[in-house]
Amino acid sequence: MNQKLIKTIGKLINFTSYLFPHYAAKMAVKIFSTPRKGKLNDEEKNYLRSAIQETIIYEDVSIKTYLWSGTKDTILLVHGWESNAFRWKDLIEILKSEHYNIMAIDAPAHGDSGSKIFNAVLYSECIYAVIKQFDPSVVIGHSIGGTASALAINNHTLATEKLILLGAPSNFDEVIDNYVKIMGYNKKVIKAINNYYLKHFGYFPEFYTVENFSKNIHAKGLIIHDKKDRIISYKDALHISKYYKNSKLIKTVGLGHGLKNETVYNHILEFLNA
Repeated sequence: MNQKLIKTIGKLINFTSYLFPHYAAKMAVKIFSTPRKGKLNDEEKNYLRSAIQETIIYEDVSIKTYLWSGTKDTILLVHGWESNAFRWKDLIEILKSEHYNIMAIDAPAHGDSGSKIFNAVLYSECIYAVIKQFDPSVVIGHSIGGTASALAINNHTLATEKLILLGAPSNFDEVIDNYVKIMGYNKKVIKAINNYYLKHFGYFPEFYTVENFSKNIHAKGLIIHDKKDRIISYKDALHISKYYKNSKLIKTVGLGHGLKNETVYNHILEFLNA
């Protein structure tokens, strides 16, 4: 979506907010919650066929899971926005060679999972449903998948042993703020969006910050974040590290937000084998 079109849509929603604020909020949240990409292409489908596939249901959302059987601990891989389980291919192959039992999932509205919308709160509950059924001892989450994993573990006080966060945001409020700035929404739309979250999730977006979703996490943590991450600021990693007491922060430079790199994988293996 080009910048001119984005600003045009933003102006239309701003105008609508003066007449129908609830409808404007609904449209703004829908745009924010609808991934433009992340569905599986043929190459990705072919690779994922090497896994044992199963679908589990959370409420009315079908979540596709992938399992590569191994003899060691079960590791759950949780991807981020506009991605899917295939993003873990390189790490999966490394973990397979180490004989780990590996699981990956597709988020709501991504990959081969159901739903037309995505939000981090919904994702966290889907992650909880998967953890409850398969009981992984380790969870590795990238970007918003990491934050949603932390939220799931915290909210349900899960006995996960290790949690690895790769390029994860420390709060949802900042993610929404970035979206608001991109669209150019006025204060009326922002207020309506906040009220929408309060109505549907019970909290304003600013509630979902690391101070509030790390208190019940007892898992040993590893945080890896790139100093020059242009998607999620390195400040977020510092923020998480401050409140996630049982964790270690590793800074990389020049690996970007994706963190698909041998150095990162070596840090992960060292942490898993410790």
